[in-house]
Amino acid sequence: MVADVFGVDAARAGSLLTVDLDAVRSNWRLLRDTGAGAACAAVMKADAYGLGMSVVAPALASEGCRVFFTAHLDEGMRLRPMLPEDAAIYVLHGPPPGGAADFVEHGLLPVLNDPSQIAEWRALCRKLQRRLPAALQFDTGMSRMGLAPADAERLLADPAWKDELQPVLVMSHLACADEPAHAMNQVQRERFAALRARLAGIPGSLANSSAVFLGPGFHHDLLRPGAALYGINPQPGSPNPLRQAVGLRARIVQSRQVATGDIVGYGAHFVADGPRRIATIGIGYADGWLRSLSGRGHAFIDGQRVPFAGNVSMDSITLDVTGIPETRVQPGCEVELLGAHQTVDDVAREAGTIGYEVLTRLGSRFHREYR
Repeated sequence: MVADVFGVDAARAGSLLTVDLDAVRSNWRLLRDTGAGAACAAVMKADAYGLGMSVVAPALASEGCRVFFTAHLDEGMRLRPMLPEDAAIYVLHGPPPGGAADFVEHGLLPVLNDPSQIAEWRALCRKLQRRLPAALQFDTGMSRMGLAPADAERLLADPAWKDELQPVLVMSHLACADEPAHAMNQVQRERFAALRARLAGIPGSLANSSAVFLGPGFHHDLLRPGAALYGINPQPGSPNPLRQAVGLRARIVQSRQVATGDIVGYGAHFVADGPRRIATIGIGYADGWLRSLSGRGHAFIDGQRVPFAGNVSMDSITLDVTGIPETRVQPGCEVELLGAHQTVDDVAREAGTIGYEVLTRLGSRFHREYR
């Protein structure tokens, strides 16, 4: 058992979040083996998708992972002392204006997305009189991050940049990898292959979590899974090959009987259609439990489904626990929000969103147990 990274006392916490590190490691091995021959990285952005990179990253490093990604420079700086010296840390957003020197100081690798970032990195190389390693990201159709086609052409037409910086990775990102039949997957794969042909000898990376399962044509030299490490289904609509890594239990704060016609919660959206028992649990949208689950989400008590009654509040949710034995709905009793009966993807479907958002919204007020 690893200590709670947020220091929340188990006895006083309103909710208990468990992270199964064996499941995370197992998922990394499955992803690595699926991309046979390609190295497998681990994406740690948003504090390891909300689960705590100070615990998750060392666990994956102990499994053999040696390449990690964060989104921001500050995330990379925090991650650096958590990992072995030989681990590479790429920062997906590259250097912010004026921030290139921080990468050298902290042993980080920038992902260069824009001509201005490349210019700043080249200037630093000239100043330090050495070729500094960096990844180059090209936009192959998502129009979000990476060199736009015109900027890419200008770069590739001027070989002088290779004399100043050291390209160690060529990247792009797929827009529709979670839809295997989507035509954009092949369009982007072909565009990326054409770019790599003009950058011979530099390792390539295209596969995010979902693309790992699109086949060898997408694997290249380095896989970049993120959410899949934590059990989110990389191919919605197909059986999930990954182990669930997250559990969440909330404690009942109060339980009461309400009469026919009584309202429950803000907005009077729940009106009792008969005598009902209502239990209030100490978790709400301030903890990341989406307000869009109002009137449509549910929890489980001893495997029995109990629906949300009314709106999700900032710090509490009311449940209709009518029919559940009274001994199981007393203050301090626990209900399951994530676990054997309900996954992150299940909650996402009810909330009208994706598992990524559910996972990364999980707050800091839970007591966390790493197993």
